[in-house]
Amino acid sequence: MSATVSTIVRSAVTKGPGAFSRFFSGCWDGMVGYFVRRAAITSLHELNDRALSDIGITRGQIEAAVRGFVPLRDQTWIP
Repeated sequence: MSATVSTIVRSAVTKGPGAFSRFFSGCWDGMVGYFVRRAAITSLHELNDRALSDIGITRGQIEAAVRGFVPLRDQTWIP
C-alpha cells in the first residue's frame, strides 16, 4: 500500500491537542477563573449595603452570587 505526502501531512495536521496541552489549558482556565472570582468578590465587598440591595443580594450572599448560586429577583433557580 502506498502513501502519498498529502495523506501523511493531512493526518498529522488534523490531530487534536495532546493530553498535556489539554491538562495545561484546563489548569490555566481554572487559575484565571479563580482570580476573576476573587476580584469580583473584592469589588462587591467594597460596595455599601444599599448598592448591594439594588443589585439584589445581601452581604452574606456575595460569594454565592459570584459563583452563580443566587437566583436573580424575578427568576427561579434551576440547578
